[in-house]
Amino acid sequence: MLAKVRRHRTHLSRLMNAHDATRLILGLLYLSRKAHAAPGAGVPTWSWLLSQPAGHGVGIRSAVSKCLGHWLPAADEQDADAGMMSVMPVPPSGSEGSLHALIQAIGSTQRVGPLLDQCLRDLSADQADGSHYFTPDDMARLMVGAAVPRDGHKVLDPVCGSGGLLVESHRYVRERVGLNPAMLLQGKEQHAHTSQVARMNFAVRGITAHVFPPGDSLAEPEPESHDIILANLPFNQRDWTQEVKAEQSTHKSALPVPADPRWPKEPPSRGSANSAWIQHIAHALAPAGRAVFLMADSVANSRQPVTRRLRERLLRGDLVECVIALPPRVIGHTKAPACLWVLNRDKSARPGWGVLDRREQVLFVNARRAFEPVPESRARRLGDKNTALILTTLAAWRGLSENGAAASPYNDAAGWSRSCSTDEIADRGYSLMPTSYAVEPPSPERDTRSRIEQLKLELGHQFDQMRDMELRLLKVLEEI
Repeated sequence: MLAKVRRHRTHLSRLMNAHDATRLILGLLYLSRKAHAAPGAGVPTWSWLLSQPAGHGVGIRSAVSKCLGHWLPAADEQDADAGMMSVMPVPPSGSEGSLHALIQAIGSTQRVGPLLDQCLRDLSADQADGSHYFTPDDMARLMVGAAVPRDGHKVLDPVCGSGGLLVESHRYVRERVGLNPAMLLQGKEQHAHTSQVARMNFAVRGITAHVFPPGDSLAEPEPESHDIILANLPFNQRDWTQEVKAEQSTHKSALPVPADPRWPKEPPSRGSANSAWIQHIAHALAPAGRAVFLMADSVANSRQPVTRRLRERLLRGDLVECVIALPPRVIGHTKAPACLWVLNRDKSARPGWGVLDRREQVLFVNARRAFEPVPESRARRLGDKNTALILTTLAAWRGLSENGAAASPYNDAAGWSRSCSTDEIADRGYSLMPTSYAVEPPSPERDTRSRIEQLKLELGHQFDQMRDMELRLLKVLEEI
């Protein structure tokens, strides 16, 4: 079935771009689960679509468009009459045969989950050039497992994409409570067509989640706090403030980042949104809230004053719980080295949580080499084994157990993990780079890798300086 659907997707991709072909198939999957009405209701349904004859002409294409136009979720859930056909591709001429075959294939299967997963992977690959990839399954399991959502939690993804992290949160809790979890899942997405994909993803899986109207999450603070925040953030996002965007359109002189409760001490850099995202997430956490997000390596060890002072404030507030250095090329279609950050507003031992008090301590995990090759590909992935190893290490450090079993003991492991006090981190210039703490035993290979890592950090620092100089130069030129 998967191979058959992929063949028809390939045919559609010759008539329209691959991204639109995949979204069209996602629309059919959505219709197979949602386009149902009482007989005589006078609306196009999935059963009606299944009954459409094969053949050429506009009949089947018109029927698909009519059904999608009636049933697709709106861009804004408060304006359901608007529909979403404006962002759904129209079936092209010549697609009649593939459309009919896809409808029959989808209608003949009881389990659309594997088809949905394949479509989302294909869609992620289709739009990789724009860096709009979706979070890989193993990375989603790692992020959710590190956040440990509970039944009843309020969970937010401010850059939700297809909604994969929220879907994984629902699965994680459902497996532990054995029932449909009573969670409030909320997602925000800037792009309308991706927001639509997220809504379809939740609907096909039968998951209740609220996707906000398309918009920029950084435009304003979150109006309420959340127990769990998960985010696969855009790296080194430039021109992120509304003021910068306005300046670019009007060519006005640069203005400072405006005052905001998210950054009461110091505004983030205008040239990169990295520190703005971290402060946005920290500000939205509940008193015992936890956040897990992906962040470019440079933020963990940059000597740029603004970034260094941000790390200092996070450590003084005892917010940082764990930083994990990830292997290169395992977070999607980017080669940028990255770390996984875990923030926790309450690291104390308490009922329902870990038995170890980890206040004023941070766990560093050096998982740079924890990857496996993807079969028949040059790509890499974390894989189930490495994901489980990282989560087991973090759970042992927290003193966290499941199913009533005693918590596993934690011990530092050379080259893998190390628990450090915030005082030691302060003595090291507030660096949060795991490879500087969980250091591998001496060896010629390790010395070479260490030198490469050092060169990468130095190059990242030079890039930071270049961005600052560019902003200063542009400001001077505007004033001339």
